[in-house]
Amino acid sequence: MSEESKSLNFIEEIIENDLKSGKHSSIITRFPPEPNGYLHIGHAKAICVNFGLAAKYGGKTNLRFDDTNPVKEDTEYVDSIKEDIEWLGFRWANELYASDYFEQLYSWACELINKGLAYVDDQSQEQIRMARGTINEAGKNSPWRERSSEENLDLFARMRAGEFKEGEKVLRAKIDMGHPNMLMRDPIMYRIIQAPHHRTGDKWCIYPMYDYAHGQSDACENITHSLCSLEFDIHRPLYEWFIEKLEIFPSRQYEFARLNLTYTVMSKRKLLELVKNGYVSGWDDPRMPTICALRRRGYTPDSIRNFAERVGLARRQNVIELLLLENCVREDLNKKALRRMAVIDPVKLVLTNYPEGKIEELDAVNNPENPDAGTRKIKFGRELYIEKSDFMENPPKKYFRLAPGCEVRLKYAYIIKCEEVIKDEAGEIVELRCSYEPETRSGSGSTKQVKGTIHWASALYAEKIETRLYDRLFTETHMDDIPEDKNYTDYLNPDSLKIVEAFAEPAIKDLKMGESVQFERTGYFCLDKDSTAEKLVFNRTVTLKDKLKIKEEPKLQ
Repeated sequence: MSEESKSLNFIEEIIENDLKSGKHSSIITRFPPEPNGYLHIGHAKAICVNFGLAAKYGGKTNLRFDDTNPVKEDTEYVDSIKEDIEWLGFRWANELYASDYFEQLYSWACELINKGLAYVDDQSQEQIRMARGTINEAGKNSPWRERSSEENLDLFARMRAGEFKEGEKVLRAKIDMGHPNMLMRDPIMYRIIQAPHHRTGDKWCIYPMYDYAHGQSDACENITHSLCSLEFDIHRPLYEWFIEKLEIFPSRQYEFARLNLTYTVMSKRKLLELVKNGYVSGWDDPRMPTICALRRRGYTPDSIRNFAERVGLARRQNVIELLLLENCVREDLNKKALRRMAVIDPVKLVLTNYPEGKIEELDAVNNPENPDAGTRKIKFGRELYIEKSDFMENPPKKYFRLAPGCEVRLKYAYIIKCEEVIKDEAGEIVELRCSYEPETRSGSGSTKQVKGTIHWASALYAEKIETRLYDRLFTETHMDDIPEDKNYTDYLNPDSLKIVEAFAEPAIKDLKMGESVQFERTGYFCLDKDSTAEKLVFNRTVTLKDKLKIKEEPKLQ
């Protein structure tokens, strides 16, 4: 095996073999979301897989909305899905909908009825469920299973015409009620739903089930490689059964492991509950795993695409460390984000020997990783703010920040020495009085060295901002493994959001909405849409360093 082939994942191997054998002259993939919610990071991986593989092999990808349940679907979700895909940097060849094929799907259902492979069942959903049997026990045939094709066609046409109420009748495939795969035990193909559809209005009152519509929609589009997550592997026999019996384009389904992240839930139902019950502020709350939330928090398209690539395609389920995603955005923003200084938990510092009224302009680098980013000017004066955490009254050994009698450098400025600590009646530190050494200004050629450098903000010129310090929404590492007697909301992190006022250098006002910035020595932040002319709001994307060591999952071929 060549080095090149060794590096291929299992789906790339399948595609290359199909192209070399002539089975397909080109590949067509599709991304088929149901428009009943907002996309999350798991969908982002699927998007990257489908669009990325098609691009690699010169093929194309369709965006097809699985809009077969009018009760749950809405154009709001359609629009958000398109926005998310475009933001990730992908463009689809065709925008399609399962509803585009409703007439064809109905015609094919009639064909299956004529072949004696589908029938109308009068049983209720509960009766059907009870008669399906168990893994160890075969199901029971419906009393309506042997209706004639003529009667079934008539009843099916009347279902379409709206003569029956919801739940009164369904159309089922006629396969095998003793099949070891429960999904093959005469699955429902159509059910009655008396609700307007977001595209077809009141034209239809019967709607195809996912397992019936999916494979046939793939066939309509000549999809060569229908890629989906691993939980759909048990659906594949049914997918293939419909295609075989209808003798249509033989689309083929391939499964890969879905994305599971630590400290995260991916269930649409649970995410919807979080929104509806007010645990978060909305679908784009920066603590959510939705793509719109990640965008609002400051994640970049490049970081998410890089994350998907590093996770790779596995054949079995695994759980990926959230730290890997955080590291991907950290690496990307390190190269791109402008640097600014902001003090989030301030204590006042006065340079007692600095001339009153004197203001200097200091040179500061916008991004040391990108020389083309240039420099900026920062105003410096007698009164400043520094972080409370950068001062310790009784420091341990090897403490290199500010302490009584100790020296540090103010970044881009001077070396200072703490001379006096001022406290209030409660014993809280309210002011630090320091001296500075004029000859130690950064860039002056001074040879004096100190081990610690801290950031600061001018008390006179600093811009007061709001910082939203986001952390993990849940406290449990593996949310899929919580005990049965517990609810996932029992593990909500009470410290997942802290809102803190801070002081930042005036250049912070030059940022555009959604633009990311590194608050030096603190973390990466993004200007939020809640900002006003009176107060800028910044969301913390990620801290500068990992709190824990990243352990990457191995790529499984």
